[in-house]
Amino acid sequence: MAAAVTAAPPPAIATALLRRGTNRSHYLRSSRPRCIYSDAVAEPVPAPPPAPSRRGGHAGTRLEEAVPPGEGRSRVDAWISARLGGGGVSRARVQASIRAGLVAVNGRPVSKVSHTVKAGDTVSCTVSELTPLRADAEDIPLDIIYEDEHLLVVNKPAHMVVHPAPGNANGTLVNAILHHCKISTFTCLAHNSIDDEYSESSDDDVDVFDVDQFTTGDVSSEVREAIVRPGIVHRLDKGTSGLLVVAKDEHSHAQLAEQFKLHTISRVYISLTCGVPTPNSARIEVPISRDPNNRIRMVAAPGSGHRYAKHAASRYKVREVFCGGGSALVEWRLETGRTHQIRAHAKYLGNPLLGDETYGGTKSMALSLLRPRTPSEYRGDISNLVSKIDRPCLHAALLGFKHPHSGKELEFSCPPPDDFTEALDELRRVTPISDGQDSDGVAQVCD
Repeated sequence: MAAAVTAAPPPAIATALLRRGTNRSHYLRSSRPRCIYSDAVAEPVPAPPPAPSRRGGHAGTRLEEAVPPGEGRSRVDAWISARLGGGGVSRARVQASIRAGLVAVNGRPVSKVSHTVKAGDTVSCTVSELTPLRADAEDIPLDIIYEDEHLLVVNKPAHMVVHPAPGNANGTLVNAILHHCKISTFTCLAHNSIDDEYSESSDDDVDVFDVDQFTTGDVSSEVREAIVRPGIVHRLDKGTSGLLVVAKDEHSHAQLAEQFKLHTISRVYISLTCGVPTPNSARIEVPISRDPNNRIRMVAAPGSGHRYAKHAASRYKVREVFCGGGSALVEWRLETGRTHQIRAHAKYLGNPLLGDETYGGTKSMALSLLRPRTPSEYRGDISNLVSKIDRPCLHAALLGFKHPHSGKELEFSCPPPDDFTEALDELRRVTPISDGQDSDGVAQVCD
């Protein structure tokens, strides 16, 4: 696999974050999350024909087909998904069927989702039952940036988990959305966020959550008739704040997931790092895999021989430098979506995110970089600042996509929450103007 860190043109994003001394109330007014189209309400279009009803959420659906002549080699889970995906069967569901022994190639059962099929192979598959996980509606406040009959764009707060999982079934974004959409209870497919090394695409940051989102076997006919079925299209880490789109119907979910798969979604993140990445602007192309020594951590390693290593590419731009190089405001744009992609790539650069204890951005590292570079009268303030940081300083600031029904280009931006902004303001306050900044406080970054 290729691995490279190459200089890249600086990505451009208009944000009030890059200015020092901005009045807070004015900043919030001028930077309110917004759609770039004032008339961004989706235009009515004919609904796609309903998929054939299958009892049990497609469980028992069978496929038996030969790989056509001339078709190249591919993973068996990807090949089956391409043929069943249009019927509402997700890749995660296909992978569950493989692990359950319900897939055979040339009459022989396969157990690995990465098994390769080639032209002439006969593939048979029976779709497995869903593993249900009950999700109850909870009255949790939501910061809804945009909503129509097909989707929601939400500003997720830090410390909120997106999707229920075993051991974490309450207090999630899905629980809050169920309440918002007036759905009392749903049963959804459990997803083990720790054991997702087989996932096709996930990033911390953004993960195409390709599962059959909700089944209605355990709910009333009134709920089933509501036909409002929120589906998580992508995820943000628990500690990451910012913009996230949620589909309300299967067509919207499928269309948005396809945009993520094709990397046509615009995603911009901002972070505070320990130290300053070098060079100031670059493209990182380093594969990411599960850390064999820590199941909850990913690792970016060039030439990784890990069997589940996935291609990953990010672009970053240093926007502002603080305390003589002790920290930096960095803008990230993702070309791929892998679990913890920004966090793993930042660690690979030697500049983990401020507050990211999992990836080395510890309080002791932050203090060792900031205190020696800070004027003596501010060192106590730096210690106080670092002690308050309780999550990776990462925020999903911009999200753009095509509306799944109208096809209209939508783009939303959202300022970071108070904890991020307070840390940013404090770093600016203790950084002398002479530390590479102009009279307005904007970093002078050379490409």
